[in-house]
Amino acid sequence: MDFYRIQDKIISWEKVERTLHKALLMRSRGFSQQETASRLDIDRTFISRLETIGELRKGQTIACIGFPVLNKNEIQEIMQTEGVDYILLMTEQERQDFINLRNGKEVLNEIMNLTAQIRTYDIVILMGSDERLKLIEGILDGQVVSIELGPSPLTEDKWVDPAEVKKILRSIRAAR
Repeated sequence: MDFYRIQDKIISWEKVERTLHKALLMRSRGFSQQETASRLDIDRTFISRLETIGELRKGQTIACIGFPVLNKNEIQEIMQTEGVDYILLMTEQERQDFINLRNGKEVLNEIMNLTAQIRTYDIVILMGSDERLKLIEGILDGQVVSIELGPSPLTEDKWVDPAEVKKILRSIRAAR
């Protein structure tokens, strides 16, 4: 057990952790901040601050990852117009350059950083081969919308239907 001496008080980290856990559990089960605070004998403002400290997401944020996309600029423009928060689209050449212009360690680090960043979005639109889509869907927490560009492995750029992209984005926005 971890204990902290603060002036004349002894603080138990285990007790703090248990109380925080109870507070978040109660809030996730629909208790109001005031009900939670009253039952745990803590200030309501503390509950509010606790939620702010731990908040990872607010509202529905959207990211899009796709490769190899033939009409990349057109799809990117649609995404920007429709308010997509993060866009990473690549042609086959850009994807090859991404891999070939880095050593193995750099590729791994870049992919890990991108994965961590993408996991923070509520909805992720994926465009890629059937196998890549399955792999990425398994890694992500949030809601995934997949647009299959063909069977794996894809070695050439694939055209993405702009009307389908607009339809997906508008239905996501309507659900917000």
